[in-house]
Amino acid sequence: MPRFAANLTMMFTELPFLDRFAAARDAGFDAVEYLFPYEHAPEEIASRLERHELTQALFNLPPGDWAKGERGIGAIPGREQEFRESISMALRFADATGVKRLHMMAGLASLDDPSSMATYRANIAYAAEMLSQKGIDLLLEPINGRNMPGYALNSFDRAVSIINELSLSNLKLQFDIYHCQIIHGDVTMRLSANIPMIAHVQIASIPSRHEPDMEELNYPFLFDELDRLGYSNFVGCEYNPRAKTNDGLKWFQPWRR
Repeated sequence: MPRFAANLTMMFTELPFLDRFAAARDAGFDAVEYLFPYEHAPEEIASRLERHELTQALFNLPPGDWAKGERGIGAIPGREQEFRESISMALRFADATGVKRLHMMAGLASLDDPSSMATYRANIAYAAEMLSQKGIDLLLEPINGRNMPGYALNSFDRAVSIINELSLSNLKLQFDIYHCQIIHGDVTMRLSANIPMIAHVQIASIPSRHEPDMEELNYPFLFDELDRLGYSNFVGCEYNPRAKTNDGLKWFQPWRR
C-alpha cells in the first residue's frame, strides 16, 4: 500500500507553515514533504516532526533566489561556489530532520549548452558525494515547461540518461506523475521501465494539479501498479487543493494509516 506524504508547501495553506505539521498528522498522514525549509530554524522543524510523529520524506536543495524567479542553480555556470555552500545549508536541515532524500533543482538553462551540461554534471557529482557521506539520496526531477518555462531538466529520457551515465549509487529519479503525463504521457510504462532508479513519486490531477481523484489519470490503478512493481518509498501529494485541504481528502481515505 502506498505511503503518502503531505506536501506542506501546497496543502494546509490556510495555516501558518509550522502549524501544517499537526494538521497533516490529524488528517492521517505519517510523512511530510515541502519545497524548502530554509525560512525556519532546523530545530523548529525537527521539533514538529518529533511532536507529531512524522517522517520527513523530502525537500529541495536551496534554489537560488526563488522570489526573483530562480528555480535552482545546478546547471548555471559561474555559481559553483554558491551551489557548494547550498549543500552545506541543506545538510544542516537534513541532520535535524532525518530526511533521506533531497531534490536538486537544475535551474533555468539549456542542457543543450555544453557549459550548462558540464556544470550540471559536475554539481550533481559533488552533491551526490557530499550526500552519500550522510546516507542520503540525491534526486533529479524532470519538470514540465508549462508550469516552469525554461527549466533545464524537462525530459524524463534525459534525466534517466544522466543518471545512467553518471552511475552514482545514490543518484536517483524523482518521478512526478503529473509532470510525466504532461511531458510524455505513457505513465504506466515509464514507471515500469524506470522503477529501479525511482526513489520518490509525486501526484496531482492532470491538467488542473488538484486532488488526484479525477481528470486524465486513474490514480487507484497507478497506486496498485506501484504496489505491483514493489515500490516502497513515499508518494508525495504535491497538489493544490480545490478548497480547504481537509475538504478534498476523500480520495485519501482508503489509504489513510
